[in-house]
Amino acid sequence: MLEYLFQALTPLNVMLALAGVVAGTVIGSLPGLTATMAVAVLVPITFTMPVTSALIMLGAIYTGAIYGGAYAAILLNTPGTPSAIATTFDGYPMAKRGDGDLAVTLACLASVVGGLVGGLFLLLLAPPLAEIALAFGPSEYFWMALFGLTLIAALSEANLIKGLIGGCFGLLLACVGSAAVSGDIRFTFGSTTMIGGIETVSALIGLYCIPVLIDLVSEPGRHLNVTGEQRGYRFREAIAISWRGKFNLIRSSIIGTFVGILPGAGGSIAGLVSYSEARRAARDKSLFGKGAPEGVQATESANNATVGGGFVPTLVLGIPGTPPDAVILGALMVHGLRVGPDMFNSGGSIVYTFIFGLLIATLLMLPAGLLIGRYAYRFIIAIPKALLVPSVAFMTIIGAYSIRNSISDVFIMLILGVLSWVLNRFGFSPSPIVLGLILGRIAEEGFVQSWTIGAATGDLFGMFFERPISMTIIAAITLGLFYPLMAKQIRLKRVQQELVE
Repeated sequence: MLEYLFQALTPLNVMLALAGVVAGTVIGSLPGLTATMAVAVLVPITFTMPVTSALIMLGAIYTGAIYGGAYAAILLNTPGTPSAIATTFDGYPMAKRGDGDLAVTLACLASVVGGLVGGLFLLLLAPPLAEIALAFGPSEYFWMALFGLTLIAALSEANLIKGLIGGCFGLLLACVGSAAVSGDIRFTFGSTTMIGGIETVSALIGLYCIPVLIDLVSEPGRHLNVTGEQRGYRFREAIAISWRGKFNLIRSSIIGTFVGILPGAGGSIAGLVSYSEARRAARDKSLFGKGAPEGVQATESANNATVGGGFVPTLVLGIPGTPPDAVILGALMVHGLRVGPDMFNSGGSIVYTFIFGLLIATLLMLPAGLLIGRYAYRFIIAIPKALLVPSVAFMTIIGAYSIRNSISDVFIMLILGVLSWVLNRFGFSPSPIVLGLILGRIAEEGFVQSWTIGAATGDLFGMFFERPISMTIIAAITLGLFYPLMAKQIRLKRVQQELVE
């Protein structure tokens, strides 16, 4: 292992790791440009490099882009990447009250912790974790999607009915186009454009970014009203807050790692799940959504932990854990590498050197992220709206178009954006809609495949309710649904006992 560490610490690999982190952070910070896009745009640069150096740079780009999404989420209320959706919940309120610099530093520290936890899991436990991922079948994915939908209660901003309506609307959007399994055409209303369905990233850009742009145009005054002198990095303050929230950081990082291991889940689901768990575990839940540092820490540690977690099925099974992993998997094939269970033995030198390089890139993200974040904060608070709004609007259009090179996705993005702005006026949050859109397709595909397999084997009930992992997830769903009621009853009993005493 020391030999692989020293190989990763060569000047060339360290320089490439730093360059990858900086490039990924800059691209990820631009609204509408995803981590997948950052890796895909820069992957041709690595074709002439040695395979280990190429992998280290790609991993650095990936981890930098995931962290970079926090800048726009905190300072503009628009997720720079889909993984930063939940960062907007508390990051932007912190920026509005003048703590944007602190929020950016907290996001950087949390990203480093999450990246290190995910990388260490990849280094020490990749083969057994891959077996866990392989044990997930269609029914497990169905129940996991339902478990994710229980988060609507936490994302409804004190109005559960409106949250459920928004979640159902998201599920309806997920059903547009051809069905994942049967191929049936639904809700297209005769339009060939809608056969491909509503592209998720374009929808996310519309639901989150367009309402912010409309508000920026409609409201007079500056974007962020910062009072007093700028206080720099506020590093000591962020360290103190991070130390007090160390259990939240570790829990969220572990959640992000395991969500990243599941193929197709990704950082957006990890961030939402960890945010919900942080909110449930908090003593004062009323602070969440109003600028709670714990919310930023939970999201950013979880979404960066998916980087290491996503590489587990990618390297061990050849199954991309996240969309950027699919691009990196293609780059591995270009370099002539065959991923699979034997890769840790036959290509151990390459794999372990890459993992150490990924850990080094994560550590380099601390100084690079703090420096870039400081200048990004100064730039955002100083730039006039006349330049900010057109720039962000241009990036959202480019981001929506570039996913499938379709102008139709741009129009869908704009329509959903205006609809989201209108719904916001009536108290409907976009977060439940996004959750329904993301998880709806996973739930539908898992349910249909499980039903088909269960009907064919004559064990429909057992397919859904007798598999060990499924039963564990069902127990978690039940606990998640009834825990708030149980906690409320416990608090009432304690209050009654105190009054009696």
